[in-house]
Amino acid sequence: MTSATPTLLYIDDDAALARLVERRLTRAGFKVVHAASGQQGLDRLAQGGIDVIALDQVMPGLDGLETLEQILKIPDAPPVVFVTASQDSAIAVTALKAGAADYLVKDARGDFIPLLQVAVNGAIRQAAIQKARDEAEAEVHASRDRYAALAAEREVLLREVNHRVGNSLQIIASLLHLQANSASQHDVKAALTNAMGRVAAVAQVHRRLYTSHDFKTVMLNQYLEALLEDLRRSAEGNKMSRLTLKAAPIEIDPDRAVAIGIIVNELVMNAVKYAYPDGAGPIHVELKPQAEDLQLSISDDGVGFSDMADPRGTGMGQRIVTAMAAKLDASVERDPNHQGTRFVLRFARVSPALAKSTSAAAN
Repeated sequence: MTSATPTLLYIDDDAALARLVERRLTRAGFKVVHAASGQQGLDRLAQGGIDVIALDQVMPGLDGLETLEQILKIPDAPPVVFVTASQDSAIAVTALKAGAADYLVKDARGDFIPLLQVAVNGAIRQAAIQKARDEAEAEVHASRDRYAALAAEREVLLREVNHRVGNSLQIIASLLHLQANSASQHDVKAALTNAMGRVAAVAQVHRRLYTSHDFKTVMLNQYLEALLEDLRRSAEGNKMSRLTLKAAPIEIDPDRAVAIGIIVNELVMNAVKYAYPDGAGPIHVELKPQAEDLQLSISDDGVGFSDMADPRGTGMGQRIVTAMAAKLDASVERDPNHQGTRFVLRFARVSPALAKSTSAAAN
């Protein structure tokens, strides 16, 4: 950091001119240190405390350009104003290209000294500006590195959280499955099996997030495929042997994926229980884009909705579907023209609340 009284190192083998520079610049508020050769200047510079250098070109031993080259190898070297009696512009160009802050032509009478004062003041200011810019850029890079490290740590933690939550939910689903198998009452067994499917639907989302590179979205088609595979494995006998999925590759946020998974679980299990009283049959799940929205359908070719009422049913599944559809701002319709039963859900790719907040942020 430059002191209140800046120190100028004047490197020139002309002792008389050096004394003249020292007198005039001392009156201008500088402390002037003289070195009679390039090597003496380098030795004095090594001692520290120099804010700016005025460097002559023609000297015994190291000339000005050679001395400049050595100075610029020093870390945080002070700025250099190149001074010479030569009128050759090539020397000026060479010095500036080498890294000199400024260049001026001297004369034996010292008429150049006011120009030297302006040049060294400008060099000091420019060096201070450059130092501030370098420090700001270093801080930006350091902040970016810290952010990247925090983001990487956050990703690891989120992945671990999703892994643990997914495992915990899977354990709960397995316990419910064991309890259902040991239950003797049909109603209890059915309730536990339904609860197991709902927990598994949520667990599957967390497993998707654990293996995903993006924690903000879930590939809905992959999630549904994994969810239906869980349903196939959990089904008794071959009741699920003809469960099919046709889904476009669509990304969606995890919260909406959970709601969709629970709806699919409820409607598929409903079809398993009621669509084919005499055995197994096809159950189709289809997901496709429709303009700006998505359409999800669950259908079967069974006995139809009118004959699917079961006096043992509690209506819990219907209430869950209604609640999850409300969470999605989705419409749920039954296709009256379908032979069998077909439910159709239409909902936005992005939740209306999120779309509204994104639009407001953009404006």
